[in-house]
Amino acid sequence: MKKLIIFLFTLGTLTVQAQTIKGKLIIIGGGSRPDDLVERIIAESGLKTGGYCVILPMSSEDPDSSVYYASQQFLERGIKNLFGFNFKKDQPIKASWIDSIRMANLIYITGGDQTRFMGIAEGTEIVTAIHDAYKRGAVVSGTSAGAAVMSKLMITGNELKKKEYAATFETIESNNIEIKTGLGLLTTTIIDQHFLIRSRHNRLLTAIIEHPEMTGIGIDESTAILVNGKNVEVLGASQVLVYKNPAKSRVIKNEKLGARKITVDVYLPGEKFILP
Repeated sequence: MKKLIIFLFTLGTLTVQAQTIKGKLIIIGGGSRPDDLVERIIAESGLKTGGYCVILPMSSEDPDSSVYYASQQFLERGIKNLFGFNFKKDQPIKASWIDSIRMANLIYITGGDQTRFMGIAEGTEIVTAIHDAYKRGAVVSGTSAGAAVMSKLMITGNELKKKEYAATFETIESNNIEIKTGLGLLTTTIIDQHFLIRSRHNRLLTAIIEHPEMTGIGIDESTAILVNGKNVEVLGASQVLVYKNPAKSRVIKNEKLGARKITVDVYLPGEKFILP
């Protein structure tokens, strides 16, 4: 009887936690946004019936241009309530902007450099407001760097053993991948982007070998995942790869990483899967 009570209490707690998040994530792997993907973002966020979108361009070196280009496909479809908020490091955070993020229907994070974005947002009301909006029912979307920031463990793209940035890791080796703190909207997965077109298998494999409790999700360009609780749907034009290390396997020899029983699934547009 005692075990049954504990089980029911745990189940109830998990149910309450799941119910606290009413929003959705639409995470885009970079590149162009197909028309059907843009339409789905608008539909999921309810922008055709009211509300507004906040665009956060802090990943970009040219935030004004980033807001402009992010807006175009929405404007073409009659969505005019678009507001770009370019927060700057070490400058006062406008309370009105924070309130607007918290009440937005759609929060869209542009591409650029995910480390630049988190260098401005981490530890501030910006992150809190995004989480509040997500829990309330907003759609949080992002492309490229805006996809990478969704994870709690965020791939920066840098290799610790190499000084120069390369789009593709040449090896799978220990203590090489740089991981920093992201927004934490996803806590059990690590997101990678531009995945197939830039052959980023090595760095995502490195991530799940060194962080075996995580599921690695690689999203190709012009492709997205729609996350609704633990349910995931693939949107767009290409594929999504999901890597898991269920045995939590990790072998190191001469700084090279090995592992056993790694699994990989390749999902096509329209297909669905469940997050751990």
